[in-house]
Amino acid sequence: MPRIRTFRQELPPLALTAVLLAALVGLYSGDNFTLNILATTFLFAGLATAWNILGGFGGQFSLCHGVFFAEGAYLTANMVLGAGLSPWWSLAPAAGLAAATAVLISWPAFRLRGPFFAIATMTFSEVVLVLANYFESITGGPQGMRVPFRPGWQNMIFTGRIAYAWLMLGFLLLALIVSLVLLRSRLGYYLQAVRDNEAAAEASGIDVLRTKLMAFAISAAVTGVGGSLFVMYVRIVDPPTLLTLSDVGVRFALIALIGGVGTGYGPLFGALLVVPLEAWLRAELGAYAPGSNLVVLGAVLVLAALFFKRGLVGAFQSLPLPARWTGRLART
Repeated sequence: MPRIRTFRQELPPLALTAVLLAALVGLYSGDNFTLNILATTFLFAGLATAWNILGGFGGQFSLCHGVFFAEGAYLTANMVLGAGLSPWWSLAPAAGLAAATAVLISWPAFRLRGPFFAIATMTFSEVVLVLANYFESITGGPQGMRVPFRPGWQNMIFTGRIAYAWLMLGFLLLALIVSLVLLRSRLGYYLQAVRDNEAAAEASGIDVLRTKLMAFAISAAVTGVGGSLFVMYVRIVDPPTLLTLSDVGVRFALIALIGGVGTGYGPLFGALLVVPLEAWLRAELGAYAPGSNLVVLGAVLVLAALFFKRGLVGAFQSLPLPARWTGRLART
């Protein structure tokens, strides 16, 4: 029987990850273009890690995480523009609102399984996109909302890109800590049991619905915080930016799948590949033939899905490396 790992055993690799990523930020401290890519990479790595809590550990393929992302963004924008509050005060309410929404929609959605659950969450995302365009008093409608440029720590607006890179790195580490703590907790093992065989998990005494609800709420809460940081980073949001299924909802899942769904660090590896590659293709090919960067990116992702079915983590495990290396990664 395999030995159960605790979160304390995850601290050394987590600390090493933090040091390596911080060194990467320091290495490019004078390059705003690269810092912008790093900040975006860290943000989407954190969001994919949040999605992985439900989609990877629990095996519930959600396509509505863009809704929680949008809730965090719109709540922060309204608190800043309407109430004149610091965006830092919006992080906890954004997490709470996203978690509450997840519980409300998952109660009926979890009666469905497999592709039917995915279809239900996709439908919910499309409905919210329509509502976001309609309720202009909350979302700004199709025109969106714009946060004025007022630099300052209290406003979460900075003149240098390096500050955003550190901020997004902090969010990524928060998401990793939440994910790894949950993975090595009783709830995490319940989730994995539900993913592997829901009927057997229920027969063994696990409250399947409660387990899924808790995982969905935690996953949504972290995603809501990411939405709050995103709106202060770009300072302008509209419904297509936040709720388009192909750009947001599927992207979180895609990054996790490419990196290694169901693993602790797979979403991070996926983001380190997908986000910089996307930016490089846009810079190199987009100017010559509009849309060609998307064609190449799509081809790369299809090839990755065909030949790396277990993601980057699975590909690493299959390499002829010492057993202690692949064994450690397998336990992540």
